[in-house]
Amino acid sequence: MLHRVAITGQGAFCELGYSADEVVTAMLNGVCAIGDMQFADVERLSVRIGAQIKGYDPNQRFKRSEQALYDPFTQYTLIAAREAIQQSGLSLDGELAMQTGVVLGSAGGGLQTQNQSYKRVFMDGKNRVHPFVVPSMMMNAASSHVSIVHGAKGPCFTVSTACASSNHAMGLAFQMVRSGATKVMLTGGSDSMLCFGGIKAWEGLRVLSPDGCRPFCKTRNGMVQGEGAGIFVFENMEHAKARGASILAEVAGFSMTADAADIVVPSQRGAARAMAGAIADAGLNADQVGYVNAHGTGTLANDKIEIASLRDAFGQFSEQMAVSSTKSMHGHIMGGTGAIELLSCIAAVKNGVLAPTINLQSKDPMCDLDVIANTAREKPVSASISNAFAFGGLNAVIAIKRFN
Repeated sequence: MLHRVAITGQGAFCELGYSADEVVTAMLNGVCAIGDMQFADVERLSVRIGAQIKGYDPNQRFKRSEQALYDPFTQYTLIAAREAIQQSGLSLDGELAMQTGVVLGSAGGGLQTQNQSYKRVFMDGKNRVHPFVVPSMMMNAASSHVSIVHGAKGPCFTVSTACASSNHAMGLAFQMVRSGATKVMLTGGSDSMLCFGGIKAWEGLRVLSPDGCRPFCKTRNGMVQGEGAGIFVFENMEHAKARGASILAEVAGFSMTADAADIVVPSQRGAARAMAGAIADAGLNADQVGYVNAHGTGTLANDKIEIASLRDAFGQFSEQMAVSSTKSMHGHIMGGTGAIELLSCIAAVKNGVLAPTINLQSKDPMCDLDVIANTAREKPVSASISNAFAFGGLNAVIAIKRFN
């Protein structure tokens, strides 16, 4: 027996806002969180912009002893997880704790900790690093700490599939609840890669924009990185209803594919198969999907291939869908970006308001679908999908529906 899956809580933390409501409000108002980055050695970089979290004081949220264990990507995750669980109204104790798991996505894990440690050893000439470097930098740190803090004793692990990490994590969480393996999953993703080592590595790929993120725009010239976390509570629908939970949306379908082609160049067919698979898994027809949160990185290749893959997957119905890329506002949060983007899909089906693609000056003729430009749009939507297409040719698409 397959169970329906409800979303009963959401939490977020990034430069657009320090809560899910703040992030969604900023998205719908077309706020841009991208600006000049501030960290050690930034002047040595040729790309110096990003959606960096500024004004955040960890001392106001975590004890010194906790900060020694928590890389920023873990801190952001714990903040978002606390918000999501509080909104859900769940108390994770007794038998429910045994039936609650954690699966999160991250592409970089504790990269800030690695960067600081390498600098200390190689640049500062120190011979010792902090004894907690390994538990702080490991990819599963955030998942493990969410489990520890909230007492979730079911399956707990981290998925790392580059830019698709959080979509893969949320898709697996959905499948576990739907199958009955768990009743509740805490899921989403996070990344914090805005440091000298993180940006310097990406500069080598020559895909970063020095002046802004403009998905689907004729003048686009690359992606811009961000940082933060998005966490959700996925819950067995009957369990949620029985306890009187407020249901934000229903997770309806998920699909993942591999291009098996190129390590960095996306495949139109691979992406289209993932979208078609998610729609089929959700039991939807192509004409029922009213909004797509696109992967939309702002690179020349990604955007035009994604539009072509949408046409491939939806056929004639691609003309009636609205499409946007919120990366234009919060940047590409790498393994965590799909979790932040799912917020816009929930807002679409729950409230009928669609987030825009900002900075769109002149639409690329090759990106000729209905891209929501610069201003949010009011439109009733019963179903939406969120796309994530990662380096390595890894595609993960989630479909959600309005809860009725």
